[in-house]
Amino acid sequence: MLAVRVVKIGGNELDRPGWLAQCARALARVAPLVVVHGGGQAITTWSTRLELPVEKRDGLRVTSPELAELAEMVLAGPVNRQVVAALRAAGLDAVGLSGVDGGLLVARPAPGDLGRVGEIAAVRVALLESLLLAGLTPVVAPIAPDGSAADAPFNVNADQAAAAVAGALAAAELLFVSDVPGVVVGGVTQREIAATEIESLIAAGVARDGMAAKLRAAKSALAAGARAVRIGDLTLFERSSAGTRVLAVAAQPA
Repeated sequence: MLAVRVVKIGGNELDRPGWLAQCARALARVAPLVVVHGGGQAITTWSTRLELPVEKRDGLRVTSPELAELAEMVLAGPVNRQVVAALRAAGLDAVGLSGVDGGLLVARPAPGDLGRVGEIAAVRVALLESLLLAGLTPVVAPIAPDGSAADAPFNVNADQAAAAVAGALAAAELLFVSDVPGVVVGGVTQREIAATEIESLIAAGVARDGMAAKLRAAKSALAAGARAVRIGDLTLFERSSAGTRVLAVAAQPA
């Protein structure tokens, strides 16, 4: 199988066409890859317009059945098309998918009484592999069914969805890309963080909300089979040392 990267694009940055275009040009240089995108800001904007409650816990959105339907429409619709269009303009043969398409993702209810929020239980790796071998770049919206058609698909945190995809593909690298240079501790961007340190950083309030979700997703990706994980901004595509690398085991002194 190809040495594949999985790239998760932050949802907040998608509101900035210039950033997305720059990101797409950088992605065109590191194919083959699978892109997983968020879209939280777009969901929040539409929730406010429709007077649906907006609530998050530990970086995860509390999702009512009505909000699950909205998330599906927004993420698998305009947000996915926006990312696909940017990648195609940069020269990648991108194809948009949600977790529902082709049975790509299957989810189960996430713990924590979050409503229609899921965590990935299965990834149809063969579908992604066939697309990649055909020279296509899958662009995945993090919406996933539970195997039945009775209810709206689960809203899945995009960081967790990217981690599940990277683990299933045994990805050469998982990149969490936003406009943040990495994990900042005491005002300093860390070059490395061990997976064993993550919960203590979250408990101390050093990593909160979206960064806490990224770090937990990074840990799960490494445990599931991804070979490397970095968190950072667009410089991740320029230097292998950029951003914060998450290590499966504690770094040993030289």
